[in-house]
Amino acid sequence: MSANIDRYENAVARYFEAWNAAEPEALAKTVAAAWTADGSYTDPIADVRGHEAIAALITAAHAQFPGFAFRLTGAVDGHHDTARFSWELVSEADGSAPVAGSDVITLDAEGRIRTVLGFLDRVPAGA
Repeated sequence: MSANIDRYENAVARYFEAWNAAEPEALAKTVAAAWTADGSYTDPIADVRGHEAIAALITAAHAQFPGFAFRLTGAVDGHHDTARFSWELVSEADGSAPVAGSDVITLDAEGRIRTVLGFLDRVPAGA
């Protein structure tokens, strides 16, 4: 069981590295490390596939919420090739977290993300 938990936690750590990468080169590298080439990300406001589209989505999130970082809340849980976890988008200036959600990911045999299904639990008005 421990090896599987490590697998899920490592995948989620790479996921957050990608979401928090600010520079284009670092973002491209972290997205490629976290997702399979045909990996996807779907939530109520986005549905993208492939490294370039995922990186563009992350860039757009940074533009909409400058000075914020994604942080894991709670533990990562998983079984088989699937894991789930919750997160918040936290202001680096004052610690507020106006956006929060939960994601379910599926992994390939190497532990890279094939799919993300995201759920937004808290979103500010007008976002």
